[in-house]
Amino acid sequence: MSAGDTIFARATGAGRAAVAVLRVSGPRAGEVLRALAGGPPAPRVASLRRLRNAGGEALDQALVLWFPGPASYTGEDSAELHLHGGPAVVAAVAEALVAAGARPAEAGEFTRRAFLNGRLDLTEAEGIADLIEAETEAQRRQALRQAGGALSRLVAGWSARLARLLARQEAFIEFEDEDLPAGLDDAVATKAAALRAEMAAHLAEAPRGERLRDGLMVAIIGAPNAGKSSLLNALVGREAAIVSARAGTTRDVVEARLTLAGVPVTLADTAGLREAVDEIEAEGVRRARRRAEEADLVLAVFAADQAPDAETLAAMPADALVVVNKADLATPSLAGALAISALTGEGLDTLRTRLEAAAAALAGLGEQATLTRPRHVAAVRDALGWLDELAAAPVPELRAEALRAALRALGRLTGQVGVEAILDLVFSEFCIGK
Repeated sequence: MSAGDTIFARATGAGRAAVAVLRVSGPRAGEVLRALAGGPPAPRVASLRRLRNAGGEALDQALVLWFPGPASYTGEDSAELHLHGGPAVVAAVAEALVAAGARPAEAGEFTRRAFLNGRLDLTEAEGIADLIEAETEAQRRQALRQAGGALSRLVAGWSARLARLLARQEAFIEFEDEDLPAGLDDAVATKAAALRAEMAAHLAEAPRGERLRDGLMVAIIGAPNAGKSSLLNALVGREAAIVSARAGTTRDVVEARLTLAGVPVTLADTAGLREAVDEIEAEGVRRARRRAEEADLVLAVFAADQAPDAETLAAMPADALVVVNKADLATPSLAGALAISALTGEGLDTLRTRLEAAAAALAGLGEQATLTRPRHVAAVRDALGWLDELAAAPVPELRAEALRAALRALGRLTGQVGVEAILDLVFSEFCIGK
């Protein structure tokens, strides 16, 4: 892969369609258009052109758009070819593009070039990737905020404050014998502590942003025949799990996806918690307990016609959402639990409301900039560590070095420093053509 190459890729879905869009970007984009379409049209004006290959054969009648750099998505000369969407048309034009000197783009190469050309930083690029992958409205909003630079602006504000503090600290070191304002050194430490507290507050909210981006895991636990599988099916509205009156039917974890309050959620139906009768069931119970430990939320299910079992009571965390199923068969006796019936639908609307409230609280559906990836968390945590070093440093020179290191850590977040090691990781998540 070379940044000097001219690349192209299909920007619309594969298969037959009314229109297929091929994007072209690179230093020879104008030459490519001259070879296929007789030359670039006026910038940002759609022009109907007859596309021809090197032998003069007509390939298609297409709309051609020209975006001269640097005012393009990649910052390079770019073009779009809006073709008729038949596979033969797209293949023929792609072959002509290769003959004209372009090559197929790799995954994420358009956005990588936009980053390298200063059109966006790493957090904005990641926001674009998240926007492409967004499944729900809440995910779309979060990704759009990040793609629009919300996190970039937050980090830029932190970096600017750190830079000002570093300048004051350096002034104290350089002109210690001069007539500097009283308490300048102490003021740096005080302001650094305030900034650290603000950054730490955002770091504490990071799990919410990650949960919204990746989705929540809700584990359904309970004794055999408590109606866990029936409840899973009722919540997702389809027969995702096998339902049987025979105890121990569910041996492995059965998962199903749904959306709650705009948050993608994976419901996991687990094996019934009891003393296992064989090694297969024992493995299912072990997986059920592990899933409960790893879940963002546990839905503990008891049966109204049975006494609450000790295994489920011991396995459920203190913040579990507790329901008593089969309320159509008996009067629930477990205090504080929500009475439901997966069979008749009793209480299911209330349960969905509570699940939506829990999902919204866990995902933090706010409008503020959010740290959404482990890479973000690591960079901010590193910066906080250096600010802790500043507070403990015995001499001004060490405090200045701690401020410089904290600035470098934030620079890794946006891609200003130390970027080579993470570029492949970031852009490997993109689709071809973006």
